[in-house]
Amino acid sequence: MLRALVSVLIAAGMIAPAAALEFRSVAENAAVLYDAPSAKAKKLYIVNHGYPVEIVVMVEGWVKVRDVNGDFTWIESKHLSDRRTVMIKVPQAQVRQSADDNAPVVFQAQQNVILDLLEVASGGWLRVRHGDGQTGFIKVSQIWGA
Repeated sequence: MLRALVSVLIAAGMIAPAAALEFRSVAENAAVLYDAPSAKAKKLYIVNHGYPVEIVVMVEGWVKVRDVNGDFTWIESKHLSDRRTVMIKVPQAQVRQSADDNAPVVFQAQQNVILDLLEVASGGWLRVRHGDGQTGFIKVSQIWGA
């Protein structure tokens, strides 16, 4: 039923699918993810500030998102920020001084740590910043959210 409604709304131009691979982050200290675009829908998860999500569909006041696990849920649009973050998806990631596999390691980050995305570098690297202020470069293959 919900899929049919969303299809009708897209066809009518009342909602628009998001651009490919558009990411945002959670702006609140804690935000609820629902199974449908309604505060009366089933509450599935609570996510923390900075949690990266991929935008799938935008409906007035609501956004369908995909998370690091590939799950599709809904969040109120007011709880999202344009701030870009990424999440470590490997057990331990190395953040290097420059975009080079042989560059010195600046710091290491454990799985599920959230980093600010500062810029996309060439060759599959991203420049990131840890919450404590350290910056460096990480391979795209070690993160989710970009």
